Order: sequence, then structure tokens, then C-alpha cells
Amino acid sequence: VGHCHPDIVKAAHEQNQLLNTNSRYLHDNLVDYAERLSKTLPEKLCIFYFLNSGSEANDLALRLARQYTGREDVIVLDHAYHGHLTSLIDISPYKFRNLEGQKEWVHVAPVPDTYRGLYREDHENSVTAYADEVKKIIEHAHKRGRKIAAFFAESLPSVGGQIIPPAGYFQKVAEHVHKAGGVFIADEIQVGFGRVGKHFWAFQLQGEDFIPDIVTMGKPIGNGHPLACVATTKEIAEAFAATGVEYFNTFGGNPVSCAVGLAVLDVIEKEHLQAHATEVGNFLMKILKEQQIKHPIIGDVRGCGLFIGVDLIKDQAE
Repeated sequence: VGHCHPDIVKAAHEQNQLLNTNSRYLHDNLVDYAERLSKTLPEKLCIFYFLNSGSEANDLALRLARQYTGREDVIVLDHAYHGHLTSLIDISPYKFRNLEGQKEWVHVAPVPDTYRGLYREDHENSVTAYADEVKKIIEHAHKRGRKIAAFFAESLPSVGGQIIPPAGYFQKVAEHVHKAGGVFIADEIQVGFGRVGKHFWAFQLQGEDFIPDIVTMGKPIGNGHPLACVATTKEIAEAFAATGVEYFNTFGGNPVSCAVGLAVLDVIEKEHLQAHATEVGNFLMKILKEQQIKHPIIGDVRGCGLFIGVDLIKDQAE
């Protein structure tokens, strides 16, 4: 919502003057904020865990999935990056390929890129073809006696190249993953909170019939203030609580962070920032496409709202 937005500064300052405690002390801001966030999400995503960073959120999502399914293995998209904790480097091909390599419980699916990927615009059904790659991974894992806990993906792969997955891809992947007993985790850390313009969450670009089992949030949620969140279903949260080992985060959901989070939602609404993202994004896409006609080095211009990629190439044919 912009550097030092006065509404955000004011909300943090006012709450700081009143009270800031660790989150063992109950405070209305936590409940108020959870209620506000819940209005932006599908109804079944109704349990919220608050944390300090996107990496913390993704790590907790992994724990939730494993506890709920009783399994370990995770399917991720190629080139993905999900955070800087050890657990997340392990599921980030962008990182682990330069470090210790791929763990046996990690399975890498091709990124659903219809420009450079395995199946391109001219393919008769790229959606099914890319989803079938996930199905093959599951079948191969089962043959090796391994079981899938989760499919873990950014709703729009960002580090992987600003990719816009074809609509319907997540639905088909979720079908295969659910059939195998796993859950679908949508990482909205870079792409949520209205950035895509027409929707508040990037996973909604896939269609109203798609709802992830777990959604993670970070980065824009606090406009620079350390704040993150995991949203999930009652069933997954109950399975996690059944261990008797409660989830606790000293500052996750503290009164100041929640005041900031509420102010961010207010500004997005009040200043019509979703519509702004659509308008500015459309304008930027239009002028980039004009450049594409003039310059053969620009192979592809793609995007949605203020999530835009320009693919630079050496050879049009290849």
C-alpha cells in the first residue's frame, strides 16, 4: 500500500502506545483481524495461525499437511522457491539444486509454463498434460512405497519466471493429490492481497470451483511490518491440535501486528487498490506488447494485474 502509508504508521503507533504483548495474552485485535481475513477467503478456510514471516508460514503449512495426512512426501514445481528455513530449502528446487540436492521425499513436477515449458500454447490440452505429469509422479512414488503429504505451489510461480498456470490446472492437480491422500497448499506470499487485480487471491484465477486446503501469506500482509498467516480448514487444524503439542508463536498475532494488518486491509479497500492493480497492470502490459512488436528479443509478455513477466530470448524459433 506504499512506503510509510500514513494510515499504517498511525495504526502501529496508536497500538504501540496502548499495549504490545506476546501472544499468550488475549487481545481483540487478533480475533478482529482473523474475522476480516476470513471474509476474503472461501468459507472452508476458517482457521488462522499468525506468524512473523512467509518462511514461518510455509514451514507451518508443511507441518500441518504432514500431521493431517500422516505422510512425509511433497510435490513441488520446478524452479520454485518457498523460503529460507532448512525445511523450505528442501522443497525449493531453485535453492537445493545448488546446495545438497534433492531429498528422497521431494518430487519435482514441471512448471506449467505454456511458453517455454514441456507443453506449450499449441498443445491440444496443456492443462491435462501438465496435471498428468503430477499424476505420474504420484504413481511412481507409490511404486517406491512412498506416500504424498502435499502438493506445494505458489498460485503464480514467481521466482520460477512469472508463470501464469493455465486455468483448470490446479483443479486437476488437486483431484490427483486428494485421491492420493494428500493436501493442496497454495503459497500466496508474493501474489496475494489483490496484486493480481481482478481477484484478492491469485488461486482464484483458476476458477470458483478451486479451493486449496491450506493458504500461506506473508510479504504484503503487513506492508513491511513482520506479519504472516496460515489459513486452513477445521479438519486439518483439529488433526494438528490432536497431538497435544499446541502451536505457539511469541509474536505471531501480537496486538501491533494485527493493528497493522487491519490497517492494510482498510487501505486496500478504501483506495481501491485491486482496481488500481488491474488498471496499471493493463496499461503496462499494453505498452510492453507494443515493445514486443518492435524488438525480437522480447519473446513473451504475460501477466495479471501487477504480476507481470517479460521473457527475453535469443531466438524466436527456438
